[in-house]
Amino acid sequence: MTFARALSGRRLSASALCLSVLLPLPAVAADPETCSTIRLSDPGWTDITATNAVAAVLLEGLGYTPEIRNLSVPIGYEAIRNGDIDVFLGNWMPAQQHFIDDLNAANAVEVLARNLEGAVFTLAVNPAGAELGVADFADLSDHADAFNRTIYGIEPGAPANENIRNMIESGDFDLSDWTLMESGEQAMLAQVQRNDRAGRPAVFLAWAPHPMNTAIDITYLSGGDDYFGPDYGGAEVFTLARTGWSDECPNAATFFGNLVFELEMENALMGAILDEGADPQDAARDWISENPAVLETWLDGVTTLSGEPGLPAVQGALGL
Repeated sequence: MTFARALSGRRLSASALCLSVLLPLPAVAADPETCSTIRLSDPGWTDITATNAVAAVLLEGLGYTPEIRNLSVPIGYEAIRNGDIDVFLGNWMPAQQHFIDDLNAANAVEVLARNLEGAVFTLAVNPAGAELGVADFADLSDHADAFNRTIYGIEPGAPANENIRNMIESGDFDLSDWTLMESGEQAMLAQVQRNDRAGRPAVFLAWAPHPMNTAIDITYLSGGDDYFGPDYGGAEVFTLARTGWSDECPNAATFFGNLVFELEMENALMGAILDEGADPQDAARDWISENPAVLETWLDGVTTLSGEPGLPAVQGALGL
């Protein structure tokens, strides 16, 4: 090979190298196509409806297809065990501890994030109940007739209802002749508000975050540590995935690991859904549009399904 030909070859190689640097590289998929649909569970609680809506809006901007299934708590956990649900944003702890114990024993679940701190979840009374001097679980039995010996719970199968049922059956607080009235969240709150308007006492499951805390003058009851935990049922909420999902879909798992909420945000979203009748995803889009800086945290290290930077893709999808 002559020097001229060798030099020509080197020049060609250098030119090819420069060209390869200047030309855009093809996108590399962050997750396989099998991850394109992400199945989430919603037990019918407005807080989880709200957080699922936020997740859905962002996932769509990243090129994924969220699929939200309405499943009661026990059925939702069974769906995780069976691999029919990928992600659940509503693992309230410690109220749902026994579900987690069962899933851990079967190696069926993994924790992606603690998505909320500072929540509370226990029994409470309305103003008419507080006016009777009821501030603790132990005060209820002294006013049994005023409360019609009834505690208003949420949907059948909810762990909190089981706590109440166990408390009644144990005879603690002299409540053995009381009844647990189970119904959906909205039906329960409607009943409490009817009692409120009529000036009748009501004792019911209450929690924060939830706009009930502004719609009703709530008095949370002390003394229920054995059934709801200390600090008025102080709770943390975790994001769960079926075992192995984070290895199968690492980009989506990174996204859910980043997706952490605050009480004020959830209260605002739930208020829009419940009080204003907003579609959950519309409420989520509006909140994100008003608070766009949060996207930098939620999308840190996250790409689209096709491997493009996630933050500008979502900003573009939302018109920000």
